[in-house]
Amino acid sequence: MSPLPFGVLALLAAGPASAGEIACRFERGALVAPGVMAGIAGDYIIDTGAAQSALHETKAQAEGIADTDLTGDVRLAGQTVKALPLKVADLDIRTWNLPTPVAGVIGADALKGFVVDVTYAPCRLRLSSAGETPRFAGRTLALGWDLGRPTAEAAVSDDAHQIAGRFVIATGANVPVRLADDLAQTPGATDAKELYPQGVWLARLPQVDFAGATGRDVATGLMKPEGDVVGVLGASVLAHFRLRFDFPGARLIVDPVR
Repeated sequence: MSPLPFGVLALLAAGPASAGEIACRFERGALVAPGVMAGIAGDYIIDTGAAQSALHETKAQAEGIADTDLTGDVRLAGQTVKALPLKVADLDIRTWNLPTPVAGVIGADALKGFVVDVTYAPCRLRLSSAGETPRFAGRTLALGWDLGRPTAEAAVSDDAHQIAGRFVIATGANVPVRLADDLAQTPGATDAKELYPQGVWLARLPQVDFAGATGRDVATGLMKPEGDVVGVLGASVLAHFRLRFDFPGARLIVDPVR
């Protein structure tokens, strides 16, 4: 098994998208694509690791929406999910470093009825109905759920310890790895609170193993324990693979980028 250097892949030029497939962008570690939520068109972070889709509070207020909870249709890649419960939330922590304004996050609640194909370079996103998918080869992992988020097996290790278990697979999370702080230690950190989502620092993790590939010296943050997962694998790790989230079939198919 040859090592894969987990890092941000360069965004390549995208050609015309076929029916049911759209061009996306891989920006600052997040997957971004055009969509429509509650009648509001814009660029959205596409994040399987978000349990509930949400409008950015700033965008919602600009559109005259004062509620924090609403129901609306979500349209993405030629597919529509009707009457989805949506949140309005402050998403500045997720969008502050993106080069273009983002209208919100389209999450697992909107995606779970489809087979979702993701390629980061060149960036492509396809949503298909079960039984209407193009051929896709790769390693198959069992896809589970935790607090409304899809999970798969992975492992992390330092020079002395290994932690294996289920990680949230988050196509739009902009940190390569986050680990639950009841499992991880950061003895060299001068201010550990800066390793959490509201902070500005990242530590280095010696090794990450996912779908038969090994990444070394991976940027890593902390998170408070959520559900029964070890942590989160973000887009900068996933960008080294073509991914098929076969949500109806409860499987994740992973093909390393060669």
